[in-house]
Amino acid sequence: MANVGAVGEYHKGIRKRYTKLAHLRHDDDVCRVNNSKSSTTRSRPHAARTSRAASNNGNGRLDSVSRVYQELRELIVWGQLPPGARIAERAVAERLGVSRTPVRSALHRLQQEGFVNSVGSGRDQRLIISPVTARDGREVFLVIGHLEGLAARIATTLSVTRRRDVARRMRECNREMEAESRRGGDAARVFDLDLQVHRTYVEGVVGPRLAALHEAIKPQCERYARLYISVLMDELSTSAREHDAIADAIAAGDPVRAQRAAETNWHNAADRLTRIIAQHGERGNWHAWTPDAGPPHRTRAANGRRSAEKRH
Repeated sequence: MANVGAVGEYHKGIRKRYTKLAHLRHDDDVCRVNNSKSSTTRSRPHAARTSRAASNNGNGRLDSVSRVYQELRELIVWGQLPPGARIAERAVAERLGVSRTPVRSALHRLQQEGFVNSVGSGRDQRLIISPVTARDGREVFLVIGHLEGLAARIATTLSVTRRRDVARRMRECNREMEAESRRGGDAARVFDLDLQVHRTYVEGVVGPRLAALHEAIKPQCERYARLYISVLMDELSTSAREHDAIADAIAAGDPVRAQRAAETNWHNAADRLTRIIAQHGERGNWHAWTPDAGPPHRTRAANGRRSAEKRH
């Protein structure tokens, strides 16, 4: 089982890889974004597609809101805006070179989607990057499991040729993912291959409503998975077998089995995530602590380790 240090080393690599996109500074607990316009489209193709679509709508304000929203969401998902960090509207506006109006709109949307939380009250009210907790992570994984269960079911209604092609591409990504893991390859590469397995039976298969729901929730799953990727890789062989079960059911045109296989994969992933967070702790939830409420929440596993340390 990988340790917390391994997770930390992974994030150092991610920060180095995307240093052209953003730099983080924590001054008085205010997370400030230093934007560089040169690398966003190269580093994140999906975000680039969304940004291009927004830029063609002819509305400058909407374009600004979309750009701020996309950049902030990517930074949150990739862990460069860490859980619990305070985020200041004025600082974001200065760093991205926009007015505070589109920043306010973007932050409101991020708050609605669960990426940003409001804490405190009155003059002490402030926005923070949403904490990473076992309860929230489990809920997000179960929600996306039901959405992808529907997607897998819909995939079985495709023509024989199309559904077999979907299954073939899923298996190819799955084999490459396993091979990369056995070689001890880049964790980010393994993660991207895992995303591609799931994307194969969703994109171009489901209708626009299900696609929109999936697009809104899936990045939240990515956020949790990227934070704990080095530890989750120890469970990769189990996940790969579950992927094969989804592909087999789609190829066979069995809607009940396909839906059940996809939901089972995500239910098991939720169990794995909950277990890992219990071992390594939640992140960013110190803002909810008050002096008269006792020490901040710790998971049962973390409390057990702390008690053992005291005995020794």
